[in-house]
Amino acid sequence: MTTGLPSPSGSPVGPAPAPAAAPAPVISLSADEARRIALRAQGLLGAPDRRAGVHGVLRHLGAVQLDTISVLARSHELVPYARLGAVGRQAVEAAYWTGAHSFEYWSHAACVLPIEEWPHFAFRRRAFRERGHRWHRMTDREGSCAAVRDRLRTEGPLTTAGLGGGRNGGEWWDWSESKIAVEWLLDIGEVVVTERRGWKRIYDLAERAVPATLFHDDLSDEECLRRLVAQAGTALGVATRADLADYHRLKGEQVDAVIADTGLVPVEVQGWPRRAWADPAALESTPRGRHRTTLLSPFDSLVWDRPRTGRIFGFTHRLEAYVPKPKRVHGYFAMPLLAGGRLCGRVDPAREGSTLVARQLSMDGARAVEPMARALREAAAWVGCDSVRVERCAPEDLRGALDAELRALGV
Repeated sequence: MTTGLPSPSGSPVGPAPAPAAAPAPVISLSADEARRIALRAQGLLGAPDRRAGVHGVLRHLGAVQLDTISVLARSHELVPYARLGAVGRQAVEAAYWTGAHSFEYWSHAACVLPIEEWPHFAFRRRAFRERGHRWHRMTDREGSCAAVRDRLRTEGPLTTAGLGGGRNGGEWWDWSESKIAVEWLLDIGEVVVTERRGWKRIYDLAERAVPATLFHDDLSDEECLRRLVAQAGTALGVATRADLADYHRLKGEQVDAVIADTGLVPVEVQGWPRRAWADPAALESTPRGRHRTTLLSPFDSLVWDRPRTGRIFGFTHRLEAYVPKPKRVHGYFAMPLLAGGRLCGRVDPAREGSTLVARQLSMDGARAVEPMARALREAAAWVGCDSVRVERCAPEDLRGALDAELRALGV
């Protein structure tokens, strides 16, 4: 045993400590590598997993945002279309809402979520319970909630209308007591949305709709957050702290608390101002394969985070549906064009009978003309249109080339 030498103060000194291990070098990625990793992680680079289908898309993305706007189709239909091609719209709905494969809850926004993730949102259900309300307060919470439970227990799944109506007769936010009650029970996990039918939520008791093995809130907040941050990292491929937080709308400090235990690897990306993390599986091979050419929903998880979209693609994307019409730049529901792994244009679409109308269209140069034409043709065929009409084109001098491409494609 080494006794050590006396220190200048006379206190014994132990053996010299071993040199500290050098910190593991941080992996460095180019901006192009990060972009390709992100595209593959989102299912938009490489061969699509058609056998897994819509279920596979949902499980991999972890969340598919819902929205009321329907132009070509609703956003939750457009997301699997962008990755799988012209999958039947009824097949998409069936994949989401039959066989207890999914549920609707608050993630990035109101989202379809894989049923396997039910336990991992226990932290959010607990937070709602602790808060005691969301937007509205009930006049008689105990009585109103008991009435909703009893109706669902005896009558089975019901819409808001079936429970007595959604509004008191005023504006949309003037909810009835039964509407407030059922939404509160949804927030805290006693009720689950099992289906959207004609865009109306179908409510059922969670104890009946969620598989017994998953119906629990046993996981701690830390376990829930660790899973959701790791899942976001897998779905994004490479992401900053803010990206990871935004995916399921977590707080930055919640990400900080668990990031070290998620398995995500710290990386540096050229041109990114902040440290990022990557899915280690995404770093094992170089992303290769076919790039998808498609129009994207503005609510697609590839582009729903505007700062990330600008950082990765150099593309400014903004939903203008709620912007007054005179102030819109790109249109009501501008859908970004993805081609060759880049965002290179936008289309604000509409339908008139069997014609897909591009009310407003923009392209980033002549190289975007051919992919724009292909994307329009595919989208038209998917929604049952047999022709395409372009109303406004920017830059205007590309209109002739675009028209020629559309004619060559038979639309």
